Amino acid sequence: MSDTIAILPGDGIGPEVTRAAVRVLTQVRPDLTCEQAVVGGAALRAGMPALSGQARVLCDRSAGILFGSVGLPEFDGKPLAERPEYALFLLRRDYELYANVRPVRVFPGLEDASSLKAELVRGLDLVVVRELTGGIYYGQPKEQRVVDGIEEAVDTMLYRAPEIERIARVAFELARTRRKRVTSVDKQNILETSRLWRRVVERVAREYPDVALDHLLVDNAAMQLVRRPADFDVIVTENMFGDILSDEAAILTGSIGTLPSASLGTKRTASGQFGLYEPISGSAPDIAGQGIANPTAAILSAAMLLRHSLNDDANAQRIERAVERAYALGARTAELASETPPLGTDAFAATVLANLR
Repeated sequence: MSDTIAILPGDGIGPEVTRAAVRVLTQVRPDLTCEQAVVGGAALRAGMPALSGQARVLCDRSAGILFGSVGLPEFDGKPLAERPEYALFLLRRDYELYANVRPVRVFPGLEDASSLKAELVRGLDLVVVRELTGGIYYGQPKEQRVVDGIEEAVDTMLYRAPEIERIARVAFELARTRRKRVTSVDKQNILETSRLWRRVVERVAREYPDVALDHLLVDNAAMQLVRRPADFDVIVTENMFGDILSDEAAILTGSIGTLPSASLGTKRTASGQFGLYEPISGSAPDIAGQGIANPTAAILSAAMLLRHSLNDDANAQRIERAVERAYALGARTAELASETPPLGTDAFAATVLANLR
């Protein structure tokens, strides 16, 4: 019986890049059953919740989710439950997708696309591991209120040791497969949550004597990411810091269209660890429907799905090598093309398919 993959294309360029990724995924794994459902603005426009019942049922019986993107300007300013982004919020919460893993890599030949000097990003290959279901985004109380006639607002940052332990283990296990270095980012000189974070990370580190651990305060980490980005291997941090630092790291490559992500959770399936896989580029409604979006991040997200949710590292590597060969041969989408004619979304996917070995 084949594994089922939930395909949730979403909004904007999501359907275009997801379609390209499914072409590559099914080429290397024709045994997979890929089933599609609407989410986000597409669901809201159809009179359904952002995470439709059809989508939820599909995800429940799937080995993993290949996600496109959500978000459309027409829903800006509405309450969260009436916005496309609520679909992603519910998926993260309901499936306990606590570990966001974002690889950041500069492909050979794309160094000049970065806003930094080419010599700073040459060989850049790091991963940001962000705790995704705790911290200030989820802590209570979270409210706006009036006290003694004065408006005020409160957000609560809360972490418990088990939440920190499990995300730290994700980082250390990942580092063991890479260059065996973990940088933990906190603000322990100010925040009590960060003091707990640092103590727990150091405790977990003792279980991994083969992995080197260092600590950076978040403001210093933000500076070092643009000063010496290629020195980092695995960065682990809490939710809000990770939200900011992962986007900073992403732009080092010159195009967020090349960067995948995985959100991994506690659910296990017969094939591996359940997760949600998505490009970080967002819905980009300004270029939607033009066939020019870069599908690299969606294709590499499919590779991450193979690795983590299907335990199929061999085919994940096939896809990753094919993407690298496509760039080495000069394939470029519009935002990266400076000296060669740009390829559209489907043409770039076809080049990747032609380089699968």
